[in-house]
Amino acid sequence: MIMKKIITTILIGGFTLALAACGNEPASTNPQQPSPQAQEHKATSPVATATSYKSLFQNTVFLGDSITEGLSFHDVLDEGNVLAGAGKTAEFALEDIDELTKRDPKHIFIQLGSDDILWPTDNPKEYSIKNYAKLIEMIKEKLPQAKITLLTVTPVTAEAEKQEPRYKNINDYNQGLKELADKEHIGFTDLSPIISNGTDLYDSDGIHFKPKFYARMLDQLKDQVN
Repeated sequence: MIMKKIITTILIGGFTLALAACGNEPASTNPQQPSPQAQEHKATSPVATATSYKSLFQNTVFLGDSITEGLSFHDVLDEGNVLAGAGKTAEFALEDIDELTKRDPKHIFIQLGSDDILWPTDNPKEYSIKNYAKLIEMIKEKLPQAKITLLTVTPVTAEAEKQEPRYKNINDYNQGLKELADKEHIGFTDLSPIISNGTDLYDSDGIHFKPKFYARMLDQLKDQVN
């Protein structure tokens, strides 16, 4: 009988200690409290980053072609901050002036040219730059307080250039954009350094881009909208 009481006492004591240990469990292992790793993941999640970009560029409009359209397609920016579409050229962008004026942005980034250099005319660059200049003048007239910045045509992969040799004219076209920006006394930003370290940012066609390209692009431009 005495031995049975001793065993019972030991079992009760062990059970009590186990309960005490559970009650003193560190907060980091409590299911209701996320671990430091989980908190860090949440803080750097794509959703949180996208939200910060949308806030930073809330008074901005990106005017451009299908490359630019990727900003809203990948939900990096809201559609209200992107005025772009596939096949858009400097000439076609003239039709967007009324809509651009309606949005009344403080900052306008223009990224056109990837379709212009493919335009079936004797001198695509000259033709495009002429319309580009007209576009800039119309924006200055309608939105005199807006800050305008031209963005370069992004390079394509070697395979894409092989399939469409006219892409070899991208560097020459970008030089024309720089000269235009200088002449019009507006901003100019070269985007090529973003993709100078590899091709992992490209989509499968070697022309368009994955979401992380747009994050890097906005990182490069964010100081211009502060």
